[in-house]
Amino acid sequence: MAVFATVDIDPNGYVLYCPCMGRFGNQADHFLGSLAFAKALNRTLALPPWVEYRFGEPKSVQVPFSDYFELEPLLKFHRVITMEQFMDDIADKVWPSEKRTAFCYMARGQGNDCNAKEGNPFGPFWDTFNVDFVHSEFYGPLNYDIHHQNMARKWNERYPPQTSPVLAFTGAPASFPVQLENRGLQEYLVWTQRITNRAINFIRNTLPIGSFVGIHLRNGVDWTRACEHLDHSPNLFSAPQCLGYRNELGIASQDMCFPSHEAIAKQVKLAVKENHAKSVFVSSDNDHLVPFLTKALKRMEVTVHKLANPEPHVDLAILGRANFFIGNCISSFTAFAKRERDANGLPSGFWGFPPNRTGAIKQKHEEL
Repeated sequence: MAVFATVDIDPNGYVLYCPCMGRFGNQADHFLGSLAFAKALNRTLALPPWVEYRFGEPKSVQVPFSDYFELEPLLKFHRVITMEQFMDDIADKVWPSEKRTAFCYMARGQGNDCNAKEGNPFGPFWDTFNVDFVHSEFYGPLNYDIHHQNMARKWNERYPPQTSPVLAFTGAPASFPVQLENRGLQEYLVWTQRITNRAINFIRNTLPIGSFVGIHLRNGVDWTRACEHLDHSPNLFSAPQCLGYRNELGIASQDMCFPSHEAIAKQVKLAVKENHAKSVFVSSDNDHLVPFLTKALKRMEVTVHKLANPEPHVDLAILGRANFFIGNCISSFTAFAKRERDANGLPSGFWGFPPNRTGAIKQKHEEL
């Protein structure tokens, strides 16, 4: 089924969802799972906009999926269509306003209802497309793990496309963090030319000629508080990306979640030395530590850089091109960069991991 040239109706139905948990890193994890879910059910996936929260804005802002990623690579894996095109050209034919049902595992909020539009970003997301729901459908005990228990068959038997042409979920039909089986789908997420060009121009025009190390630092106040929960949540956020999904490779530590300045400096120095790097690129949610790292690396004649006006997606595109990358094991933002580098066979490491060495550990994706 062609997506761009025609508006043919997919007889197998559609999957819609609100990416309503967390920021970009979490939404990206959920997207990979949702893509796998749609393929397993053999339904076209409507690509939702990315939900962003901007300073001064009282409600979430919905950014079209195609602002950041190309659509053609995704079509090599499965049928997709933008949410915008679905609503403009298809929705009235298969999902008329009087038949719009919200799908959720169980009642959400007050009453026996999904309350799909209650709160932010839920309300603003669906309002972007002028969607109101007239029914709620509780799909429990079904789940999203389509890799086990013949789950895709169970979904299709309970909700055949003939009677349920659109499965519109209140949240992503996927687990967080991304399932191990779905990590490889990252290869189909390709940055738009705009993002790619900005990353390449920065590398060519700002960084000195030669290899560079990319690092990701999480050090905002909210992250400090998150790290306090490690003792009770050893698999917090994206920790499985380095520790394994059953903690078979270790237990999360404060050194991994919130490394000290000294530990960061030691690990960066070793990474610079091992990769003969001429510069370090820093991405951060708060403090890029540029003056500190510049001083720490002065004798090595290595310069430290960040984007003048940081944009997370361009940061990720740059990190994806570094000769070596060090990220935060617990962070889903790091997880995106790690998966992209894995797809291209590039080496990465994590702060404070493995714990028996403070240096930058080169971990090939085959080890995970």
